[in-house]
Amino acid sequence: MKVLALLITALLAVDTLAKPARMKLKKLPHTKKSLIHHFAEVKAAMTHKIMMTTEQGQVAINPQGGAEHGVPLTNFMNAQYYGEITIGTPPQTFSVVLDTGSSNLWVPSTRCSSIACWLHRRYDRTQSSTFKENGTEFAIRYGSGSLEGIISNEVLGVADLKIKDQDFGESTKEPGITFAVGRFDGIFGLAYDNIAVNRVVPPFYNMINQKLLDEPLFGAWFGDNSNGGEGGEITFGGIDDSHYKGDISWAPVIRKGYWEVELQNVTLDGAGIGVTTKRAAIDTGTSLCALPTAEADAINTRIGGRKNAQGQYIIDCSTVPNLPQLVFTFGGKDFKLADYPWLSAPAELYTGKDYVLKVGGFGGGEQCVSGFMGLDIPAPAGPLWIVGDVFLRRYYTVYDLGKNRVGFAEAA
Repeated sequence: MKVLALLITALLAVDTLAKPARMKLKKLPHTKKSLIHHFAEVKAAMTHKIMMTTEQGQVAINPQGGAEHGVPLTNFMNAQYYGEITIGTPPQTFSVVLDTGSSNLWVPSTRCSSIACWLHRRYDRTQSSTFKENGTEFAIRYGSGSLEGIISNEVLGVADLKIKDQDFGESTKEPGITFAVGRFDGIFGLAYDNIAVNRVVPPFYNMINQKLLDEPLFGAWFGDNSNGGEGGEITFGGIDDSHYKGDISWAPVIRKGYWEVELQNVTLDGAGIGVTTKRAAIDTGTSLCALPTAEADAINTRIGGRKNAQGQYIIDCSTVPNLPQLVFTFGGKDFKLADYPWLSAPAELYTGKDYVLKVGGFGGGEQCVSGFMGLDIPAPAGPLWIVGDVFLRRYYTVYDLGKNRVGFAEAA
């Protein structure tokens, strides 16, 4: 179903179908310092997302396997995408990372004393007439400590949707520097409900249960601000034809929990690189691609990456136009990175640009960082590739809960 481009005022039009809500998207520069902070915590954060370790113990992953409602996304430094939601009555607004690698919704609470909370918008239950007490405690372990809080119940606003009786986390303790320096207030989980901490029903499931969507799926489009583009959009209940070209190719979910599909092959300039991992989690909440260390080393060696003290692979920026083409195979179809068809484009838009992040350095200048990092996830969750925004900026993806599959198409 085609999504119509609407002005905000068009949302007030009389119609039997809900319409998508969109906003103009910000473009914020990346710096070397901010990326160092990002790398310092990202391994621990992604390990948490995959292992789902909580204070109550590890959450197991089951080995068995109409109208659109758009949430526009802000592209922060080509490494972090976030959109706005509202909670409560009158609505309190929060910026959240829409994350297919986790299943819970949480935002900071006014009862939180951590510095990270004070630097962000905080939910105030005393200012909402629709707040309902739950009181169940939750804790999620990150590398620098536990994010702790309590479960509450509220009215949740997502684009033009109003979701009733949504349980969510009010964080009362946020560890480390990642949450303090992040441009987002909280996390909006979009993975399967079986990995939700405390078995809280995720917002996407409540959208379906409350019959707010025409179809039980959502589409994700991630813009690329390094090319002057927009931030992106998540569209609930339908597919936005304007954000992709060609046909959508589908890959079945092979294990419910994350949106996990079979990784059938990975090549560089048509040659194999010894990848033996056969599973990949498509993760909108991850900036890079994280893969077993040996496989990350193999790719980064081929593209001339040098590992620094922060675990980043540094690339000589002058080599980016000549880097090899990388190809993923999902669902029997190849998906290329670093292959641009625009003959009039500058040289830096050709090979290598897809999977290299260009960041500002200390005292001026630029530095190029590989989009592939090593991360060893132990069995039974791993070994696993975590395919993040490096790939998703190039390809529109669809997450179909009704048919348990992920769709891929070239982004428009």
